[in-house]
Amino acid sequence: MDAGALLDRYERMAVIRRTEKAAHDLFLQGLVKGTTHLAAGQEAIAVGASAALRPDDYVFATYRGHHHALARGATPEECLAELMSRATGLCGAKGGSMHLTKAATGMLGSYAIVGAHLPMAVGAAWSARLRGTEQLAVAFFGDGATNIGAFHESLNLAAVWRLPVLFVCENNLYMEYTPIADVTAVPRPAADRAPAHGIPGEVVDGNDVVAVEEAVGRLARRARAGDGPAVLEAETYRHFGHSRADPAAYRPAEEVERWLKHDPLDLARGRLAELGVGAETLAEADERARAVVERAVAAAKAAPPPDPREALTDVWADGGAAWRT
Repeated sequence: MDAGALLDRYERMAVIRRTEKAAHDLFLQGLVKGTTHLAAGQEAIAVGASAALRPDDYVFATYRGHHHALARGATPEECLAELMSRATGLCGAKGGSMHLTKAATGMLGSYAIVGAHLPMAVGAAWSARLRGTEQLAVAFFGDGATNIGAFHESLNLAAVWRLPVLFVCENNLYMEYTPIADVTAVPRPAADRAPAHGIPGEVVDGNDVVAVEEAVGRLARRARAGDGPAVLEAETYRHFGHSRADPAAYRPAEEVERWLKHDPLDLARGRLAELGVGAETLAEADERARAVVERAVAAAKAAPPPDPREALTDVWADGGAAWRT
């Protein structure tokens, strides 16, 4: 990857990191309702993967999905307004932090039910195969979802039908508050289980945006060529607790310190320095990211609340069974 492309990836990650920090601060100010699940520390997975995908590919994420929504074209203003229950929010204040969706850019939703979106990604991939579009479906999920039945069901069916779908596990070591290693028989909860379904499983440094983009790009080309699904396990670490209600006191201090030294932004800065990019250029990128998010916060704060008359729009109301036939 040349310096220009990597600087672009870096700035995208910087925007996401600052948006997450803004969400954190707005929550503490009482302006974000409900809870939030921050993805600070996991930006390289979203940015690297999205850079390797086509604009018309489909992405499905978890409730910790701010970074994926932003990487797939949602703006910081849209996302923060949604978290603040404003009319200008990404989903018109109907989704909140855990359900960011922008179908026009292929971001087909964030899902709060663990593992529920994996079969949906399989369905989207089947649709692409049926229509002959060469589109790809990518399901991002946490390590905890690998112990959900839908994970195995989805891998099995995707393998049987050789569908163009990638399963990307964001392994941040914890399934909510429980270390994944304490309740899982294999050391790599996603990659080690893929061969049981006849699917290749790989592990990548999820904090290295270059490594993620290369791996997703290679597996995407394989899937589009008709060689079927793959599992990519991206090793990463969340900087905050599971949610805003979680101080993450259960994590060993030395573990936190070790992972904070392996920050995605720091790794990208190091790579850029090796490519000859100076500190001034990086400072300019950081300043652009700061300005974008600062304007987004101001706009979201100034946005009006949603119109109550819109409450029942965009809601499927036909409870009949005719659609099943």
